[in-house]
Amino acid sequence: MGAAEYLEKDLAQVREIIRRSLSSDIDLLDRTNESLISRPGKMMRPSLALLMAKACSGGKLTDDSYSFAAAAELLHNATLLHDDVADNSPSRRGRPTVMSLLGDRAAVLLGDFWLVKAMDRILDSKTHDIEGIRCFAKTLSDLAEGEMLQLQKASSCDTVEEDYYRIIYNKTASLFEAAAVTAALSVDAPKEYTDAAREYAVNLGIAFQIKDDIFDYDPSAQIGKPVGHDLLEQKITLPLLGALANAPGEESAAIRSMVARIQDNPSLREEIVAFVEKYDGMAYAQERLDEYVAKAVSSLDVLPEGEDKDYLVWLARYSAGRKI
Repeated sequence: MGAAEYLEKDLAQVREIIRRSLSSDIDLLDRTNESLISRPGKMMRPSLALLMAKACSGGKLTDDSYSFAAAAELLHNATLLHDDVADNSPSRRGRPTVMSLLGDRAAVLLGDFWLVKAMDRILDSKTHDIEGIRCFAKTLSDLAEGEMLQLQKASSCDTVEEDYYRIIYNKTASLFEAAAVTAALSVDAPKEYTDAAREYAVNLGIAFQIKDDIFDYDPSAQIGKPVGHDLLEQKITLPLLGALANAPGEESAAIRSMVARIQDNPSLREEIVAFVEKYDGMAYAQERLDEYVAKAVSSLDVLPEGEDKDYLVWLARYSAGRKI
């Protein structure tokens, strides 16, 4: 049984909080929200939050636990709505984006609406609203900085691994961190548990994003976009960085030059993907992913043994082996 099945009743409660939060008497807004709610994704962040709260408390959840879990999912989807506009994405996971259906303005406004509703759920907290605001406010700052750094590096095509890890921490792992830390706060966990929650979530989030970046070079991945899609946006991710590290210097320089020119010549994508395969870039990224999964699992040692802790271990390992 996976985490979603184990948490079925709790996730249903989170979904109901989200549905109530987004209800509006504006017909277009309400219909669009219902459409998005009716096709939920993996619910990774609320699953993480609920499992962490339970693991830190002997299986107990509070009203704050549900509010923070709902806030994490609302904020995540707000960022996706904005990202689709920033990236001019016509589809996500094989489905049309709000931007492609209703235009840029509607997508940005809808993202703003979800963001405000996330803040409302944080303010629902009975005892931890200030700490919760601080956690999620930091995440919003991280997200903006990560997006800007990614744009800067796409322009210069000089991304190195240090840049890459900062980008994926800011854009992905920081929200995992907020979800886990506020979950621990919601059950009044001791500091050592909260610190463990933070360390676990950061490593999990980095592993999760590395897996997504491996998918971009994997023709068997079921992600609803073609191989090398990120290359067209001049994003240099870990599989390519690994291949660049393994290749001779002159060849690596030539590949970076291709990335810089790819928007004018999209056919270069095939040559860059072949370069990643030739120099084992995906294997390099997989090794780093496995290291972060191991760090996530080991960070849980301080938590008491139990089924919820076991599912946190499962969640980390799922991140390494998932197919979508």
